[in-house]
Amino acid sequence: MPGHWLLARLGKRVLRPGGLDLTRSMLESLAIRRSDAVVEFAPGLGVTTRLALDFHPASYTAIEGDEAAAHRVRELLAGSEQRCLIGSAEGTGLPSNSATVVYGEAMLTMQGVAQKRRIVREAARILRPGGRYGIHELCLVPDDLDEAIKLEIQHVLSQTIHVGARPLTAKEWRALLEAEGFNIRTEMFRPMRLLKPGRLIQDEGLWGALRFAWNLCRDAEARQRVIAMRRVFWKYRAHVAAIMLVGIKHPQGARNNDHPRQEPNGNDGAPLEPANRLEMSWRRARFS
Repeated sequence: MPGHWLLARLGKRVLRPGGLDLTRSMLESLAIRRSDAVVEFAPGLGVTTRLALDFHPASYTAIEGDEAAAHRVRELLAGSEQRCLIGSAEGTGLPSNSATVVYGEAMLTMQGVAQKRRIVREAARILRPGGRYGIHELCLVPDDLDEAIKLEIQHVLSQTIHVGARPLTAKEWRALLEAEGFNIRTEMFRPMRLLKPGRLIQDEGLWGALRFAWNLCRDAEARQRVIAMRRVFWKYRAHVAAIMLVGIKHPQGARNNDHPRQEPNGNDGAPLEPANRLEMSWRRARFS
């Protein structure tokens, strides 16, 4: 069983590398309005779905490859403008220029380089010019991390969580979005503390964290695997973090490599906030 589904079986609801705090920051930067057409890639347990629906967008569409996960998400939806479709983020089947907000969390990390590009390209295709795209993924630090260490981390992570894990550096994540026509609006980082007691309580609440711990104590095999995951995260704590990026689709469409990075305006004409420099300073201090 892949590590994230094992954690879910034990009662963990928030499976994002930066926790619920970074998810909330992503949604805040995406600035979902009542007029927005929102698309979520791979909603999983539907935790972010609930938060996004609290903004009451004009429409919400989830693209989920797992039927069981899709069933859970559908239980959260109401009305004809909210739906969860079985499909792939690489080819959603949605019309071009039909969405104003697209986001996905903890799913690009699990894809190969070519698949990452296809998914980001699909997000760009279905977004209208000026639309917002958010990601929340694992990140390798620093940007000039030795290639041998990168490969080692990817290999050990994949072995431990039983699914291919190919996190990128912040520079590589930015380049991935920019190559498909996005200007970076927001960039934030958090330490990778998915299985730390403090993060568990922050994400799951006290009773949720206790329930997870109780289930862990009762299942020796699962406990061994979770301990192995914690050891990996601890061993590579100086080089593994969580990153959140929000990009704005360039008005001229795909691939804006030749365009200088700029601070675009939102759909309502208000200037968008620059990348969070405090977070950048924190990252340099934390991982230097």
